[in-house]
Amino acid sequence: MDKKIMVVDDDKEFLEELRETLTLSGYDLVAVNDATMVLGLVSSVKPDVILLDLKMPLKSGFQVADELRHFSEVSHIPIIAMSAFLKDDYAALLNICGIKRCLRKPFHPLDVIAQIEEVLSERRTYGRS
Repeated sequence: MDKKIMVVDDDKEFLEELRETLTLSGYDLVAVNDATMVLGLVSSVKPDVILLDLKMPLKSGFQVADELRHFSEVSHIPIIAMSAFLKDDYAALLNICGIKRCLRKPFHPLDVIAQIEEVLSERRTYGRS
């Protein structure tokens, strides 16, 4: 498979749990626990999908997604947001930032795998692999 997933979350314990799930599912995982580092890393990492926590210190997931959307080299990378604090008014913000999918924490490991597979399938369908 060898698909690279970048996971951005300030919760190190959560990152480790997700690392185990994704690694066992055949993904190459790059974990980032500081949202301010994402823009600097994403060009060299070249992930196929980004899993992005929305609520982090220093910089929110919304801010990170918006920065990535405006950086043409990486703007095509699908972002799956993750949050335990989803509110109804987040839908508009998610759309503005270019985030098409969102998982509510806590989620089942199979749910995150299914979301990743769906966005990878969509990328293949629309010519970006």
